[in-house]
Amino acid sequence: MKNSCSFCTCFSASVKEQTKHEEPDEDNNDGSFRIFTYRELNSATRGFHPSEKIGEGGFGTVYKGQLRDGTFVAVKVLSIELDSLRGEREFVAELNTLANVKHQNLVILRGCCVEGGHRYIVYDYMENNSLRHTFLGSEQKKMNFSWETRRDVSIGVASGLAFLHEEHQPHIVHRDIKSSNVLLDRNFTPKVSDFGLAKLLRDEKSHVTTHVAGTFGYLAPDYASSGHLTRKSDVYSFGVLLLEIVSGQRVVDSSQNGERFIVEKVRKLERKTYISLI
Repeated sequence: MKNSCSFCTCFSASVKEQTKHEEPDEDNNDGSFRIFTYRELNSATRGFHPSEKIGEGGFGTVYKGQLRDGTFVAVKVLSIELDSLRGEREFVAELNTLANVKHQNLVILRGCCVEGGHRYIVYDYMENNSLRHTFLGSEQKKMNFSWETRRDVSIGVASGLAFLHEEHQPHIVHRDIKSSNVLLDRNFTPKVSDFGLAKLLRDEKSHVTTHVAGTFGYLAPDYASSGHLTRKSDVYSFGVLLLEIVSGQRVVDSSQNGERFIVEKVRKLERKTYISLI
């Protein structure tokens, strides 16, 4: 361990028909939110081919895609279905709102697609995947990060989180800060992803509710008693993420028989006044 990421414009019938049958102008690459057709996304990801899969998590599976104008995107296929047209309208309206939350350390949301009961979200493509994949992945895949890079990634994530908590109105609680939700662009600039999704996809009939409550190993201790995630909960999760970045160790190490959690390891070292060994 030594030297060790309304548009509450209701969907009118005519708009809904357009999103199903007409191809929007893909050359409009000005960053504005738009509705994609399933045909576009299916073509961009080569039929959601397994070779285009770049990630998977509690909210769904992510595929790399290339639009007709050559733009690369990340397409998240959500693992929760819609039950009604009202759900569709609320989903699109909320995503349009989230698309306007812009900061240099937040992933840009480009648009979405609703096909039947299925939902898709389109983001900017990040060339260096996630912090978990690139820095904490398998020995064959992970990269060695300099201390300068670790510092810059940490500051970038803090900046994005501070924007959500303090500068954006209303404040946004992320609810699931973790290394797989910190993406890295071609220059290794960190971008916080999935902000707002935990609240948006709350559905008591779905297994996704377990992920609305954050991720094991990152959760603040008081969550068990309060049942609520707040900005303070996000800050605690960010602190755990910092331990990951500094130590290069995962939050939960299932291969260990003793202290499996990085927080437990640090507390033990702290009690022994060996914190400098991390």
